[in-house]
Amino acid sequence: MITGSSRGIGKGIALAMAANGYNIGLCHWNDHENAEQVARVIREKYSRKCTVFHMNLEEEKTPVKLVEDAVRALGDIHTVVNNAGVTVFSELMNMKTEEINQLADLDFRAPILIMKAAGKHMMERKIKGNMINITSTRGERAYLGDAVYGGVKAALTRATETIALEFSTYGIRVNCIAPGAIQTSQEREDYYEAFGRKIPLSRAGTPEDIAKAVVWLSSEQASYVTGTTIRVDGGLILPGMPETEDKQTGWKGG
Repeated sequence: MITGSSRGIGKGIALAMAANGYNIGLCHWNDHENAEQVARVIREKYSRKCTVFHMNLEEEKTPVKLVEDAVRALGDIHTVVNNAGVTVFSELMNMKTEEINQLADLDFRAPILIMKAAGKHMMERKIKGNMINITSTRGERAYLGDAVYGGVKAALTRATETIALEFSTYGIRVNCIAPGAIQTSQEREDYYEAFGRKIPLSRAGTPEDIAKAVVWLSSEQASYVTGTTIRVDGGLILPGMPETEDKQTGWKGG
């Protein structure tokens, strides 16, 4: 079950998981055409079952309903990927209260409630499942204008560690993947090409980069990994990453 999976990073995860043999529960909000297109690829190209859920996870009761509906549709849930979220960058003094509430509700409360409901399902059916929260490198490093966005991502990262402890008794692994600068469409291609030169690995990330990490973390190859955050950022926030100018990459700043 993958939230926010009709486009961007979530779409990349859904396709990669289907390619690796998973049936998919695909959740979106007001993006029906894209969601159905992703589902069609999963069914036709990868011959996997795919159920589409149209739900607004900002609403308090919806995350639990999503899990319940996904269990009915899929039979069991073995892997949950909490990817849905909103990105709002604004200096705090200019930020609207409704924007703060939206970030808190969708980026933090929703994945917490989903993990609670999915965890109950896995425990009752003795499923040694796997949960992955898509956070952000902004949860580790501060930038202007991301006090609330970075704050809720940091909160989710910290919450994941405790939930991993609580769920470990049942063999359920809980981890985070923190993307850096990910180009999710062809828009602003010039920006990402220029910005990519600033990143130690000399390019912006792609949804496929995040998807590969999710596939690995969901697999038996990662069976001894829980309560951790894996950065997939090309080295973006490593100490020493150039802020303004770098002779090695030719980055001039800006």
